[in-house]
Amino acid sequence: MRCVIARFPFDLTKSGVLESMKGIKPEPVLGESVTIGRRTYPVKQVGQVITRQDRRDFSAGEVVRAMTQLGFTCRGITRDTAPARALTPLQQASAMLGAPVAV
Repeated sequence: MRCVIARFPFDLTKSGVLESMKGIKPEPVLGESVTIGRRTYPVKQVGQVITRQDRRDFSAGEVVRAMTQLGFTCRGITRDTAPARALTPLQQASAMLGAPVAV
């Protein structure tokens, strides 16, 4: 399948991606991810391996779109993994006193 990542065309196949990712240890997933075989990789790591480009040169969306078209399972950022907003000192003091916290 022909796809464009970082303004460059690539001819990708599912078997080619599987072969490229063979032996690559997955980094910790902090954002969007793609499942290749039995492993889950960060989208940017997969993009770097298959395109041999710097991660700053392409977006995660470009790689997610290509991997989805090839039939891989991609997962986005869930609300649970998004960082929680910290309370200000005033909000924290109000919460300790039992007052409702304005967010």
